[in-house]
Amino acid sequence: QVQLVESGGGLVQAGGSLRLSCAASGSISSINTMGWYRQAPGEQRELVASITHHGSTNYAEFVKGRFTISRDNAKNTVYLQMNSLKPEDTAVYYCNLRQGVIPVAYWGQGTQVTVSS
Repeated sequence: QVQLVESGGGLVQAGGSLRLSCAASGSISSINTMGWYRQAPGEQRELVASITHHGSTNYAEFVKGRFTISRDNAKNTVYLQMNSLKPEDTAVYYCNLRQGVIPVAYWGQGTQVTVSS
């Protein structure tokens, strides 16, 4: 099993910054993709950014140039640096890890990010 624990959410004014962290533990393969998704009230969960074990990244269009995903493989931790935050970024942010030949996805409990205007 894999456990994911997120931290770093909170309340910030528009234009501000936050940094999310997600630490993974348990049966973790060295080959995996970690990422961040978000879900606003009444909306579907959507991909924000992902990063492979090699460091290849993928971003949703709505965060390009504002958010940066990174990871520390030695610590099994993924980060999301969020700058120039907008009220529409308000959501619960979930950490995700996918691994396996037939990929299995694991989720964190979520952390609330609220951006006030």
